[in-house]
Amino acid sequence: MFYHDGKLQYEVKVDKPNPQFAKMLQQAIGGIEGEMKVCLQYLFQAWNCRGPAKYRDMLLDTGTEEMAHIEMLATAVALNLEGASNELKDDIAAGSPFMEQVMGGANPRHILSSGMGAMAVDASGVPFNGSWVIGTGNIAADMYANVTAESAGRTLAARLWKATDDRGMKDMLSFLLARDTMHQNQWLAVLEELGGLEGNHPIPNTFPQADENKNFNYNFISTKIDSESKAKGRWSEGKSVDGKGEFTFDKAKPFGKEPNLGAPDPAGFAQKEQMSGGLKSKVKKIID
Repeated sequence: MFYHDGKLQYEVKVDKPNPQFAKMLQQAIGGIEGEMKVCLQYLFQAWNCRGPAKYRDMLLDTGTEEMAHIEMLATAVALNLEGASNELKDDIAAGSPFMEQVMGGANPRHILSSGMGAMAVDASGVPFNGSWVIGTGNIAADMYANVTAESAGRTLAARLWKATDDRGMKDMLSFLLARDTMHQNQWLAVLEELGGLEGNHPIPNTFPQADENKNFNYNFISTKIDSESKAKGRWSEGKSVDGKGEFTFDKAKPFGKEPNLGAPDPAGFAQKEQMSGGLKSKVKKIID
C-alpha cells in the first residue's frame, strides 16, 4: 500500500525553460541509469525479500523515495517545456522560435504525445525496459547490483549538472547527487553487515566451493597471445580478495576438443550439403 503527499521531496525550479534540457532529463527518468530502474529494482527486491524484515523495509523505503525522484524529474521536464504552445500548426505556420528549438534539438514527442510533459522514455525516446530491473533473490548479489545502479545514476546526474547553467536545475541535481551518495553507501553498508568481502564471497556463499573446479577458481586467464600481457595487478597474484584462495596469472589454452556436431534434424529444413556433413567433410574425403 502506498501513500502520497502533494508536495515534492525537494524544490524544483527552472529559471529559463529549455526543451533540449528537458530531453536530456528524460535519461534520468526512463533511461537505463534512471530513476524508474532503481525505483522498480528496489521495490521488486523488497516484495521478493526473504530473511530479516529490516532489509525488506529498507528496500521499500528507498524504492518509494525513488518514486519521489521520478516525480521531481517529471516536474523538471514539464517546467523546461513551459511556454511551448500546444497549437502545433499555428506555431509552425508562424515560425515560432520555440518550436524551432523543439523540432531542432529536443524531443518532438514532448509536443505530439505528452502535451509538454515527461514520458517513460530515455533521452532518445526509447521506452523504459523492465528487463533492466535486477532482483535475484540473493541479497548480496542484489546489493552489488544496487551499488552499480546508484553509481551509474550519480554519474548521469553529474553530467546533467555540468550540462546546464540553470541555477534551479543545478540545485535540484545537487540534491539528487547527494541522495545517490547516501544510497551507494547504504547498499555497501548492507554488504558490510552481511559479512563483508570474506563473508559474502563467492556469491552465492551457500554453494559449496568443494563442488566447483578448483583448478580454475582463482586463475586470471590472459587471452592476449601475440605478446606479453600487461593485465597484471592485484587480481593476478597474492591472496584472493575473499581470502579463500591464491590468485595466479595463466595464459589461455584449450582444455577441450574441437566440437563436432551431428547432422541436422531433417525436420529443421537445413541445406542438403549439411545433411552429409557439409563442404568440410567432402574436402576431407578428397584429401584422404
